Amino acid sequence: MRHSLNEGQQILTTLLKKMGEEVSRILQGSMKALYSLDREKAEFWIAEDQKVNDYERQVDDECVLLIATQQPVAKDLRKIISAMKISTDLERIADLAIDIAKVVRRIEGPLCKPLIDIPRMADEAMKMMRQGLEAYSNEDMVLAQNLSELDDAVDHLYKQVVRDLLVIMTQESDNLDQAMHLTFVARYLERIADHATNIGENVIYIATGERKDLNK
Repeated sequence: MRHSLNEGQQILTTLLKKMGEEVSRILQGSMKALYSLDREKAEFWIAEDQKVNDYERQVDDECVLLIATQQPVAKDLRKIISAMKISTDLERIADLAIDIAKVVRRIEGPLCKPLIDIPRMADEAMKMMRQGLEAYSNEDMVLAQNLSELDDAVDHLYKQVVRDLLVIMTQESDNLDQAMHLTFVARYLERIADHATNIGENVIYIATGERKDLNK
């Protein structure tokens, strides 16, 4: 029974890793579509959402199977429950990445300003997601707790982006709609970082049994 439980937990780790890789692909692809305002590429990444949904279902099915057949307790049970929560966060990150691709549909080019801080937000948010998954895989409390500082950096970039775009919205009426859409993109990226901190919170929960808020 113990061997089967360990195998099941390894399956969950592998599924979450693959799910994270797919989410990263969608986020990177959606951001590239935004940079070039390529609607064809945007539509491609929007259609990729189904793959992430499939991974989420596989994680849920494996968790239910393990709970039903292995009757895990304590830390083992927390790790299985956390896998379900992490898969939900990854699915929501994918949804937000696809929301970015959908913005490309609504923007009439060219871009009103060079994208500098928004790509930085995307890079940091993606780094946070990957770090959270690494922390889960290795049960690394230090990596998990460090996500709080990384989230603060993303929040700072978000505020800067909003300030810059507000100037455009107030001074360049022709670019009002586009600036608003880019504000939405920044908000989506800020929320992606929040979901990444949720992954870290689950890692801490696995190790300690306590819920810690990394997104203050």
